[in-house]
Amino acid sequence: MQKIFVLLTVFINCIVCLTFGQISSELTPQQYIDKYHEWAILNMKRSGVPASITLAQGMLESGNGNSRLAVEANNHFGIKCHDWTGEKVYHHDDRRNECFRKYNTVYDSYADHAQFLSTRSRYAFLFDLDITDYKGWARGLKKAGYATDPNYAKRLIDIIERYKLYEFDREGAGRSAWKRSKGTSTSGRHVIDPYTRHEVLFNNGVRYIKVKPEDTFSSIAQEFNLRDWELPKYNDLKSAGKATDYNYLYIEPKRNKAHPDHPWHVVKEGESMFEISQIYGIKLRKLYKLNNMNEGEEAKPGERLSLRKKVKN
Repeated sequence: MQKIFVLLTVFINCIVCLTFGQISSELTPQQYIDKYHEWAILNMKRSGVPASITLAQGMLESGNGNSRLAVEANNHFGIKCHDWTGEKVYHHDDRRNECFRKYNTVYDSYADHAQFLSTRSRYAFLFDLDITDYKGWARGLKKAGYATDPNYAKRLIDIIERYKLYEFDREGAGRSAWKRSKGTSTSGRHVIDPYTRHEVLFNNGVRYIKVKPEDTFSSIAQEFNLRDWELPKYNDLKSAGKATDYNYLYIEPKRNKAHPDHPWHVVKEGESMFEISQIYGIKLRKLYKLNNMNEGEEAKPGERLSLRKKVKN
């Protein structure tokens, strides 16, 4: 009898562990905030969309990153296809089997959300608001028709105030005052015109463009209002050569470490430190420093490189 009781207890404990394991695999609201607030601030500095609004919309639209659309399509903002040319998924929403955008990564969803709001005329009036006016933004999004829920603005405001997301607006607003000029979205000194020849993409939160056959360093610099020395510097190029020698080029400084999803990289045959720094959007000198390597030194195939934390000697 005692043996049966012990076995039954073990069985129940296993069931409890499995159940709680499944529950804990879903993100809580605070875990979602901890995981994505840096991206929201980054996009705030680049596009002028308040970080609090971005986070609150992400939490509401994606169920804190746990919805089917978020899990299967990395779509955290419920953005439908419209004029989308990328991958698509179909999901029941206001109507059955509506078309939604599918992204390669969650960050692509965040970047597209910022671009979606900052390049569409119906949202232009929002950029005349103070960047810390989250209530005005929430009501404006409802007015512009972002969502059909009549309580959409109230729900966004409730989330922002419950989790004090407005603190991220103050943190990100710091040095920059945001104003929207017709037809452009502004970030610091760079002006990104939605009608330029190049589509602006994001990697590790850094803007880049795919190089076209007719491109030169000079033409790219002119298009994005860059000085002659900036493109080579941003891409760790001591001798620039031709723009067409590269598949893509960053148009602003790379970051000091990779995204949290990429803590390590295993070096492939023939892969250079420069190529790795470009793949992850990390400054080349920082990549060397993280791995206690001398500049100019190359890693060996199969070697495991740290992309976020400095390797201990």
